[in-house]
Amino acid sequence: MGKQLGRFGLILVGVLVLAGMALGADSKAPQDQTKEQAAGSTPAPDPKAGDAQAKMPTPGTAPGYGGKVVDAQTKAPIAGALVTLGDQQVRADKDGVFRLEGAGETLKLRAPGYARRELPASELSAPPAEIALTPFMVKALYLSSYGLASKKIRDAAKEAIKLNNMNALVIDVKGDRGFIPFKVDIPLAEEVGAQKTILFKDIKAVVDSLKEQGLYLIARIVVFKDDPLAAAKPQWAVKSKGGGVFRDREKLRWVDPFHQQTWDYNIAIAKAAAAAGFDEIQFDYVRFPDNRKVGFAKPANQDSRTEAITGFLKAAHQALAPYNVMVAADIFGYVMWNLDDTGIGQKIDAALDAVDVVCPMLYPSGYQFGIPKYKNPVQNTYEIVYLSLKRAQERTDANPRRFRPWLQAFRDYAFRGGDYKEDRMRVQIKATDKFGASGWMFWNPRNVYPTGKFAD
Repeated sequence: MGKQLGRFGLILVGVLVLAGMALGADSKAPQDQTKEQAAGSTPAPDPKAGDAQAKMPTPGTAPGYGGKVVDAQTKAPIAGALVTLGDQQVRADKDGVFRLEGAGETLKLRAPGYARRELPASELSAPPAEIALTPFMVKALYLSSYGLASKKIRDAAKEAIKLNNMNALVIDVKGDRGFIPFKVDIPLAEEVGAQKTILFKDIKAVVDSLKEQGLYLIARIVVFKDDPLAAAKPQWAVKSKGGGVFRDREKLRWVDPFHQQTWDYNIAIAKAAAAAGFDEIQFDYVRFPDNRKVGFAKPANQDSRTEAITGFLKAAHQALAPYNVMVAADIFGYVMWNLDDTGIGQKIDAALDAVDVVCPMLYPSGYQFGIPKYKNPVQNTYEIVYLSLKRAQERTDANPRRFRPWLQAFRDYAFRGGDYKEDRMRVQIKATDKFGASGWMFWNPRNVYPTGKFAD
């Protein structure tokens, strides 16, 4: 199987301040217990994105398209729905109305909490066409690339998905150790050794097979924690205080988020995953390392760190526009509470501005110092999940569907709280559903999930 099944670096940085003020923490989970703490509907609409009146082009002007995006069930407008034509994209206004100038054959639409849709641009007409999107909530399990390659583990996950009426898998495309398990046409990946272990000779066939089984597929890409890239390109690596290349607690190297080349590399991998047929690209370890005794290409402070992380996410979101894939980012659970960037470049409002879906990692074991009024998270699992989501929504005024949390399906390592199996998994789902998120995802680094029923 290999150690790539593990997930590390659950470091919660910050200062805990009670009574609803900023929270922070600094903790480290055991190597085999947890992933980076990793939910949504549509980003806040841009008032310039859609005109109230969708007009057809007049002679001598560039072609244009207009319409109104609505919920297929309720017929309510979907504010902020993203509409793409070629490499152009706009967001629907608060009434679901959009106007897109330009030419093209296929109109592509998406919004968190809804299934993606594509339709011929020729179907749009005056008066503005009403385009319906079908509600869709992601209910997922995580599989590493090794887990997916193992028939035993893959079949067990499929059984759990079937039993619990789930519909999605999160799969490593570039995992915690920087390897890409299928061939990509990216010379740098070959150069740095990221292609040494090829588990899937035909990733498109693998993706097609899983999608034929009705599964929504999420490509997880670990971004700035990248040992092969940092080893091969030390000039792009995070530096230690002494001037050498920094290594974290797992002895792994990181690349510097200030280097544009690291952005380009990960965006190229994301494009390869989108081209292979994945429905969503999810960026993980999209942050600075939580070690203050390191050096970067530029002075690192709250503003510069946040600008770098948000800048990468915005660039990736724009580059992926032609593929019409959902774009998500995993962030620490304490980011929901902290008012600063948690020392790693993550801010909840900035993340929401950059991607379609924000995926906070709400593992109770990761809340080392608890939250206001709840000091022992594993004894207050429901409150940790629900109140963290509620805190983020209150701070940002975002639609609850903008969030889709990572939930805990591994043994507690911080409070001697025992296993997180069916009962506790059910509690976390209840809290997420009560909040109104666009779904949930369960993390177990060993890809071992309960065999009983935990979801309806």
